[in-house]
Amino acid sequence: MHLGHLSGPYLGADAYVRYQRMNGARAWHLTGSDDFQSYVLGAARRDGRGPAETAAHYSAEIAETLRLMDIVPDQYTVTNGDDGYRSGLRAFFSRVAASGQVAPSEAPALFDPDSGEYVYEGEVRGGCPGCGDTTGGNICEECGEPNVCTDLADPRLSRSGKAPEARPVRRFTLPLHKFADDVAEHHRLGRVPARLRELADRVFQRDGLDVPITHPSRWGVAPQENDVSGQVIWVWPEMAYGFLHGIEALGRRASEDWRADAPDPDWKIVHFFGYDNSFYHAVLYPALYRLAHPDWHPDIDYNVNEFYLLDGEKFSTSRRHAVWGKEILSPESVDAVRFFLARTRPEGRRTNFTRDAYAAVLRDTLIGTWQTWLNDLGARIADHHDGRAPDAGVWTPEHTAFLDRLAVRRTALAGALGQDGFSLNRAADELNGIVEDAVAFSRLEAPAARIDRWSSQARSAIALELAAARLLSRCALPVMPRFAARLAAALGDPVPAKWPDGVELVPPDTAIDLAKQVFFASETVGAGRGDVS
Repeated sequence: MHLGHLSGPYLGADAYVRYQRMNGARAWHLTGSDDFQSYVLGAARRDGRGPAETAAHYSAEIAETLRLMDIVPDQYTVTNGDDGYRSGLRAFFSRVAASGQVAPSEAPALFDPDSGEYVYEGEVRGGCPGCGDTTGGNICEECGEPNVCTDLADPRLSRSGKAPEARPVRRFTLPLHKFADDVAEHHRLGRVPARLRELADRVFQRDGLDVPITHPSRWGVAPQENDVSGQVIWVWPEMAYGFLHGIEALGRRASEDWRADAPDPDWKIVHFFGYDNSFYHAVLYPALYRLAHPDWHPDIDYNVNEFYLLDGEKFSTSRRHAVWGKEILSPESVDAVRFFLARTRPEGRRTNFTRDAYAAVLRDTLIGTWQTWLNDLGARIADHHDGRAPDAGVWTPEHTAFLDRLAVRRTALAGALGQDGFSLNRAADELNGIVEDAVAFSRLEAPAARIDRWSSQARSAIALELAAARLLSRCALPVMPRFAARLAAALGDPVPAKWPDGVELVPPDTAIDLAKQVFFASETVGAGRGDVS
């Protein structure tokens, strides 16, 4: 997994779940491997392994990278290794097929003229029928619209560059154009960004869209229906079932009677994904759920991110143009990486990662501002208050104003991490704002800090700076859990478990251990672990 992957769905879902739990919600993070993707065959061919071994290898790599990022999902489904997954998927597909809306139909498809192999998805490229940009088969990463491969302009095989042949093939097909009203109704239930509603409207402006949901392949899960042979359930419709399967598996460990074949109307599902997967999540899956479970009206919030660029170009696994998670993540760097990705992740627009920008934020913001302020605050407390939190004395109007600013930051952070307005960009900015406000306040209070007649006011100023540090430790936990825990310990607090109701002073006489703490290590991307490839 590279930073483009990590910056979007995975960091977003992890911070979201952490915040929900701090507010008393029962929330879980579910994800998993995608073992039956068509590109597993290509990777297996390249690596000289079988597809099952290839999928297992990369699934383990993904899980390890998530662990290094301090992301530990509550349910990680390994689709090719999970008992009951295949039978559950076949049952879900049978429910869809039994709806009467989905049936085998014959339509043109693309084939390799030399080998005669059926080609789709990444095996073929051409001009998108929607926006005209060059795209792979079945989905356009630029405009988000689906294609059926035969409607690509000047299609070419990805491996050879040759033109494919079009021949008829019989596949299970979903007449998606019939579900415009169902999808619109679904979009009225949860948080659905305008970008997704616009995509759905664009897709349904077509006269018709028949989407094949099985494909000829030797890798995947074959439907139990015998209407077609040598075909597997397309992995994207498969994923619609995969979420339900994960919920059922999680429920068994949580002592909950959650069933994939009987989804609960009380479930609140929150999806995190990249815009290139928007059609599947926000258009295709609601239609499939309506067919498989007509009485269920899934309440789903959608959180979508755009592409994260690397030096101005898309992160690319195939071109090895990426910063891999294992290259940059360590116990010393993970908080800095999480903060930088939160601050720069592509929310509503494409953003760009550069090594220089990351190094500058680490050097100037996290070490040069955050750590410097905390160390200096600790040194002042050690020198003038015997290393213990002072009791607040007389308050000045400036003290009250600073406390009010901290309260505003807390409220803004709750809005940035909450369900309706979730934005890690804003959350990172507000965390930095707490520190910048504290540094400015400290600077303004410094001239009178050592004057005896103003010692009561000076104690209040120190107590308020400690309150800012305490607020930072509690509010940073969803974004920077290790930093939050270390800062809390330095302030005499346990690991934050509850979202703060307000701005609280550190209890007087608490031992403070800030002066020599190293919260952020001075390092650059790839230091000691390899460079960007």
